[in-house]
Amino acid sequence: MGSALTTIGLPVALGIIMFGLGLSLTPGDFARVAKHPKAVIIALACQLIVLPALCLGLVLVFQLPPVLAVGMMLLAASPGGTTANLYSHLFRGDVALNISLTAINSVLAVFTLPLITNLAIAYFLPGDDTLGLQLAKTVEVFAIVLLPVIVGMLVRWWRPGFADRMDKPVRIASVVILVVVIVGAIVSNLDLLLENFGSLAAITVIFCVLSLSVGYLVPRMLRVGPAQSIASSFEIGIHNATLAIVIAQTVIGSVEMSLPAAVYGVLMFFVALGFGFLIRRRGPAPERADAAAAAAPPAAAGTAGAGEAAS
Repeated sequence: MGSALTTIGLPVALGIIMFGLGLSLTPGDFARVAKHPKAVIIALACQLIVLPALCLGLVLVFQLPPVLAVGMMLLAASPGGTTANLYSHLFRGDVALNISLTAINSVLAVFTLPLITNLAIAYFLPGDDTLGLQLAKTVEVFAIVLLPVIVGMLVRWWRPGFADRMDKPVRIASVVILVVVIVGAIVSNLDLLLENFGSLAAITVIFCVLSLSVGYLVPRMLRVGPAQSIASSFEIGIHNATLAIVIAQTVIGSVEMSLPAAVYGVLMFFVALGFGFLIRRRGPAPERADAAAAAAPPAAAGTAGAGEAAS
């Protein structure tokens, strides 16, 4: 187990982050799914099915030690983080869709994360009864993931003005606390982190690139709009590394299992930034593309549609 700073501080930091998410959510964010059902279904399929399969393939190719392999699968099973909303805003994605996807993913993660993690433990660490997310620990996952969100939503429903005023201070507090706790965790486990950084840097970067690419290219191939595809890309590509670290260290009780998420959590910011500039350069800004399509005469619009289908 890590120090008291990580075993106490990390859950507190995550709780503040998830409470802040709840302050920004309303029931309408869940209902908004009806506006873009195709985009939501595709994004969820990529998140829950494609990414764990890709991660398993990477783990087998890189031949990671069993505990680190389970840590990678735990990371793959973690939902998108709230940072995805910021990247989506920067690169002209549909931020409202990001918020809805984050809300839905956070609910689904209560069931899918323990399932995928337990399957990974059974495959890579067969016969190890000391690890795993049994019923009691699954309840802990529910408490860590959903309870702060529910409390935040209740506060917003009860005192919307207060929720609006607290949004920025809670975001700042969560970042400050998270930075302090992560720095403390790195310092207290520096030797272990340095020992494994080399073997984890390549696989986490490749996994992040694949996650972002799948989140963008699959919706585009299935004719989802640019803004929704950008939102999907960052939602799927930016995992909640803090959640994976908290579950590995405080619920499962393995510092080593949290290392993939710790390395990923540092490198993903740079990878996602580069990917955002790449997709912005390769195509027109979504709002300009939509405006051009709306202004085009019927014949031109039909030609454009045929060209898009050919591409």
